[in-house]
Amino acid sequence: MSEAILYDKLPGSRVRCNVCQWRCVINPGKFGVCRVRRNNDGILRILNYAEASSVAVDPIEKKPLFHFFPGSLVFSLGTWGCNFHCKHCQNWEISCVEEPAEMVRGSRRISPQEAVKLTKQHNCGGIAWTYNEPSIWFEYTLDSAKLAKKDGLYSVYVTNGYLTSEALDTIGPYLDAWRVDIKGFSDALYRDLAKISRWRGILEVAKRAQVKWGMHVEVVTNVIPTMNDDEEQLEGIAIWIRDELGELTPWHVTRFYPHHYLTHLPPTPIASLEKAYDIGKRAGLRFVYLGNIPGHDGENTVCYSCGKVVIRRFGYDAQVVGIGGSKCKFCGAELNIKTVG
Repeated sequence: MSEAILYDKLPGSRVRCNVCQWRCVINPGKFGVCRVRRNNDGILRILNYAEASSVAVDPIEKKPLFHFFPGSLVFSLGTWGCNFHCKHCQNWEISCVEEPAEMVRGSRRISPQEAVKLTKQHNCGGIAWTYNEPSIWFEYTLDSAKLAKKDGLYSVYVTNGYLTSEALDTIGPYLDAWRVDIKGFSDALYRDLAKISRWRGILEVAKRAQVKWGMHVEVVTNVIPTMNDDEEQLEGIAIWIRDELGELTPWHVTRFYPHHYLTHLPPTPIASLEKAYDIGKRAGLRFVYLGNIPGHDGENTVCYSCGKVVIRRFGYDAQVVGIGGSKCKFCGAELNIKTVG
């Protein structure tokens, strides 16, 4: 087992992990909230370094990232464990790990060197750490991101955003995109849905990723009936994105499907997503996308200046029809789109 980085040794052989905002203080022989970091006699050990639960070649649109190398493929890796306990988790089989034995049964060991090699073999533009929370195997993603940067590959965190500022600053020079969930905009929602109370640190770190490290940031809100589909929360998210990340930052409002502990709720009505879209537009966001509704016009990227479709989408299939660099090729408006070159 590898030794963790970013932790403090405390009296009595206790340790404090500083990778995520829980900052778990862990007694000898015990685990952090994520269940994959254990205090072994005063040394914080990582149980899941290079242990992959899920491996795939995905369209970058699946993350979802719509303004970051559209149409490219990304080598996607997930591990075990999570620092959140979301009621609606769609990947709970890999996120809700209680014992190390659960990981051993389904793991595939992929070193950082092999991850980069496989990324290139599959003609992917970069690597995404996704499916569960990337900070859970922070040291592995850091080692991999350094190698990816050296080989000219991009790297992506698909994250709940609960990284500490010092962890972000450690990986910041090597990470290119920060695709962050903002699940709601109230203390009650985060406590109920994810058992998180100090959620506003997520907002601070997202802004830091963009401003300090120049990462491309896109925001996702999975709209859940009766939980975060009220106008107050949706408007709060939209206004925060506009004021802190900028009006050109994409906001994905995605359809919820019943999972895990929320199987009693219905899928999100399309009308609720269209309401969220309108809220985002009224707040001044230029790019609001409807997710998990293949074929809806809300999947397309439309230039806010000339009104022409510049990226046409159906599900994860993207056709780039009007982009020149980061701008609309029809009228020259800046669209905040990262492309090759």
